[in-house]
Amino acid sequence: MKRLINLSVLLLTISSFAQAPLEKGKIQLNAGFGTSNWSTPIYFGADYMISNPITVGLEASYQSYTTYGIKSTIIGLQANGNYHFNELLEISNEWDAYAGLNLNYYNWKFKDSDTNTYLVDDEPFGVGVQIGGRYFFNEKFAVNLELRSGNVTTGGKIGITYLLN
Repeated sequence: MKRLINLSVLLLTISSFAQAPLEKGKIQLNAGFGTSNWSTPIYFGADYMISNPITVGLEASYQSYTTYGIKSTIIGLQANGNYHFNELLEISNEWDAYAGLNLNYYNWKFKDSDTNTYLVDDEPFGVGVQIGGRYFFNEKFAVNLELRSGNVTTGGKIGITYLLN
């Protein structure tokens, strides 16, 4: 019980220093790991608040795996737009809830180790949706979780966010 009380006090203290998500003209950097049917992609991206409550962003991802002697490498590039629900739903400042659309390009190469030949995915473009949230520990750092479709991290992603000045 004492641990639970101490943890609650710690979380309340951290939350009291948390800031509202992103302000107009500001940039946040995101990085982490995703889930997909193929492997575990890593990603890095940035979001820019064009007007409250709308952000636009760019993201790059990479994943590689080998199955049945075929090595696959997927490099993804994505543009996204999100609507942030904090004001609309009166969500407290340490949280950031959003949803939006994404446009994707992936370079998906397959190499057959038996024949040493390469194949490339002939449908490299995709459109998808995402819904996610962040919890800000302080003015600069947050953890994020997102569920998504239509790209190489289809399924979800988890990572960290850093707010630039």
